[in-house]
Amino acid sequence: DLKATLTAKNREAKQLSQLEKTRQRNPSDRHIIAESELQRASLDATRTTRQLEETIDNFEKQKIKDIKACNIFSEFITIEMLFHGKALEIYTAAYQNIQNIDENEDLEVFPSSLYPPDYQSRLDIVRANSKSPLQRTGSLKSSLRTVQVRKQ
Repeated sequence: DLKATLTAKNREAKQLSQLEKTRQRNPSDRHIIAESELQRASLDATRTTRQLEETIDNFEKQKIKDIKACNIFSEFITIEMLFHGKALEIYTAAYQNIQNIDENEDLEVFPSSLYPPDYQSRLDIVRANSKSPLQRTGSLKSSLRTVQVRKQ
């Protein structure tokens, strides 16, 4: 449609220049013929321009209908708003936690975190608080050794 419009505009310009040339050469019947051709070319250019404008308008209307009808964009925007809302909540909580840090208390606790308790004492704590097979591993190993010794 755009190509047809440009062609019609170019044809109109050529007809106008031919009309001017014809007027200068011979002001008789050629003048009337050239004017009618110019008028026809002008009408054609106007008609194709109007058609192109209608096509553009229809395209825009259809594009807007498609965007509104397609829920993908709406869902995407909703999901993005939820994501950023949650991120804002998390950042707000992080900011508040940072503001609530007690520097003196942190400096008191920090040195003890540099030197963890002995490994053996940790293992004792785990054994004391555990009801898992860790407590039975020692007896299991000794019973296995006893079975192996008897076989020999």
